[in-house]
Amino acid sequence: MTSSNTSSTPAPIPCLLGPTASGKTAAALALAARRPVEIISVDSALVYREMNIGTAKPTPEERAVAPHHLIDIVDPADAYSAAEFRRDALRLIGEISARGRLPLLVGGTMLYYKALTQGLNDLPAADADVRTTLDADAAREGWPALHARLAAVDPITAARLAPNDSQRIQRALEVFMLTGQAMSALLAAPARTDDAALAWRFVPIALEPSERSVLHARIEKRFDAMLANGFIDEVVTLRERGDLLPEMPSMRCVGYRQVWEYLDGAVDYSTMRDKGVFATRQLCKRQLTWLRSMTERVVVDCCDPGATAQVVSLIEAMM
Repeated sequence: MTSSNTSSTPAPIPCLLGPTASGKTAAALALAARRPVEIISVDSALVYREMNIGTAKPTPEERAVAPHHLIDIVDPADAYSAAEFRRDALRLIGEISARGRLPLLVGGTMLYYKALTQGLNDLPAADADVRTTLDADAAREGWPALHARLAAVDPITAARLAPNDSQRIQRALEVFMLTGQAMSALLAAPARTDDAALAWRFVPIALEPSERSVLHARIEKRFDAMLANGFIDEVVTLRERGDLLPEMPSMRCVGYRQVWEYLDGAVDYSTMRDKGVFATRQLCKRQLTWLRSMTERVVVDCCDPGATAQVVSLIEAMM
């Protein structure tokens, strides 16, 4: 891999994107077995330490195939933003390229990818006092009431959120309370960019299903495998730390919030399992919506038995 600093043409950076359970890890490892690559995770759940089973984190054996970056870098009590991802990813791309290896971005957190490639909007940082106030309001009135409050000040954002989507409702109200402007208006404004990303040409390769039912079946099978492999015990251990709350970004990750609810006694095992599968499918739907808005992407059918080989061929052609 030749750094773009030695050429007037930006160097291509392959970005293997796709919804959960689409086969991204398998394709990335197949390439790593053939070429000198280093993998940069584009996943907001993999950043957290102590969260291995429920995030489908690559195993130690898989991570031994090639260096992996931006995995296990944040304590579950802390947060990690899209801005931090952008900063870290650009630094790593430069360092990996300087080593003569190919940076391979792999993941499904499309907000991270958008921040990396398009820059950042002027949204305020999280404010603990505002969030405490909103949490108290939600405890008293319920999140649907806060969703209605959001609809009055930012109908565009409210229209795309479910009435119980606490994380996103809270963030949208927080932005309005801190800036006096609707988050939808701030996001519609031109993003702030810098010269750092211009040194590279990001090439998105999207693993997408021709038959969504196939992906849904994979999601169900994988969630059941997580439960069989000790997912509940993993969440029990996290709860026993004593410093984690269900409102934290780490515990809002798909699967973790449903198991937390089960451990609280709010739902039975079967309901927890079904809600976990449903939430994962909803995540998959959101990821596909993001991907389909990216007209420049190269699509590989993840239902095709030859999908991994196709991805490897596409990326090798860039090297």
